[in-house]
Amino acid sequence: MTDKMHELPDELVTLVDEEGHEHEFMLLDIIMVNDHEYAIMLPVSSEEEDAAEEEQEAIVFRIDDSDGEQSLTVVEDDEEWEAVAAAWEEMAVREFDEWDDEE
Repeated sequence: MTDKMHELPDELVTLVDEEGHEHEFMLLDIIMVNDHEYAIMLPVSSEEEDAAEEEQEAIVFRIDDSDGEQSLTVVEDDEEWEAVAAAWEEMAVREFDEWDDEE
């Protein structure tokens, strides 16, 4: 069902929406769930937005590959989103347990 998480530093990614507006995200992870790759990203906001919105939720993007071109699609289907979130949480717990065992 899932592959191991990629070892990625928290990387900033700028995405351009259909209207040409740029949005910055911190790439948290890329995981494989049910033969699809997903990028887990956290929106990067200004200090004013941070004050108004204390906790931000990660956004799940499906990585689609068409003719060698990759695109990101926001996962809006609840069932698909839940499957990815559960897989990501399970891997995070497993990695924490492995890290905890090393100490």
